[in-house]
Amino acid sequence: MKNIVLFSVAFMAASLFLSIAVAVAQDASSVVNGNNKFAFDLYAKYKAKDGNIFFSPYSISSALAMTYEGAKGKTADEMQAVLHFPKDDALRRDAFLAANNQINKKDKKYQLNTANALWAQKDYKFKADYFALVEKYYSGKASNLDFIKDTENSRITINNWVEAQTNNKIKDLIPRGSVDRMTRLVLTNAIYFKGLWLEQFKKSNTQERDFKADQNKTVKAQMMISTGEKAKYSYAETEKVQVLELPYQGNELSMLILLPKGNDIQTAEEFLTPEKLAGIKSSLRSQRVDVFIPKFKFETKYFMASDLRGMGMPTAFAGGAADFSGMTGNRDLYIAEVIHQAFVEVNEEGTEAAAATGVVMRATAMMPERPKIFNADHPFVFFIQERSTGNILFLGKMKDPGKN
Repeated sequence: MKNIVLFSVAFMAASLFLSIAVAVAQDASSVVNGNNKFAFDLYAKYKAKDGNIFFSPYSISSALAMTYEGAKGKTADEMQAVLHFPKDDALRRDAFLAANNQINKKDKKYQLNTANALWAQKDYKFKADYFALVEKYYSGKASNLDFIKDTENSRITINNWVEAQTNNKIKDLIPRGSVDRMTRLVLTNAIYFKGLWLEQFKKSNTQERDFKADQNKTVKAQMMISTGEKAKYSYAETEKVQVLELPYQGNELSMLILLPKGNDIQTAEEFLTPEKLAGIKSSLRSQRVDVFIPKFKFETKYFMASDLRGMGMPTAFAGGAADFSGMTGNRDLYIAEVIHQAFVEVNEEGTEAAAATGVVMRATAMMPERPKIFNADHPFVFFIQERSTGNILFLGKMKDPGKN
């Protein structure tokens, strides 16, 4: 009888744990879906630019979500449409809270954390309930600085916080001149990831090989190689693209690589929609794959004001028209700039990635017989994602592994 009681208690505890986990995933799903849509929209904006691409859609969404909490009227409507935020306030706030808790959970076999902070002009009359709301749902605590009389030290304080949150990978997020005497609020998000591959590449196998950056350019790359009977990966392919998933230790995060079968990166970019990506992910199967992937390391920086205006939210950047009265009670603030900086390094051991976003606000005035070959010797698209939720934490395009 005692054993039956103990079994019942254990079963109830396990059931409760499972129900909580499911509830957390459901709470976060609305933000995850919106974040991924925004990721693809922003990639579409940047893909025509030459060179490598890398950014954290989640970092950008998080910083702008805190900003959105103070937006009203047309300003809020445009931001909601571009960022794909849930319109329901309670749903959106609970979803961001759940997503942040998922990222920052304890007892992980990898490093992953995100943090928010607000930096307010001292003595400026912000609404206490706005700061309280951001701290409650986004863990974004407000600190006072003096942009008017001590602009440079205020900038350095923000940058030091970003460096500390990203293991010193994101430096000088807010460059000189980005804040001034008219700055009243800076909202920041930082995200950092470091994970080891579940199956690491042997350094002794790495070889220098050609990487076809485009039809007219070939560069040398340090190619990581995994072949043989133990080289089993989740893999799928279509007529146009090969897809490979590389899990990190803990099996909770993975890198997903979309490799075009030809040298036209656009054939991989065609899959950057929620529906097409979900379809090809569902077809992944564990099988023998001989893998060739370049080591790479690079940084990016984006000043996003003009891009976000062009995507459909111009009012937030228009002094005199922007309405962030939820922050102060008056229509006296507008977004001057959104700055995003990111870092990624991929090697035989695993991946390190970091990103930070600053929103600067100013006052108005089955086994095959033969293994598949996954030879990433030409440009490809890659993600770092949460496997359970599908949340895209980082998104990039590797065009030239020789560029830092």
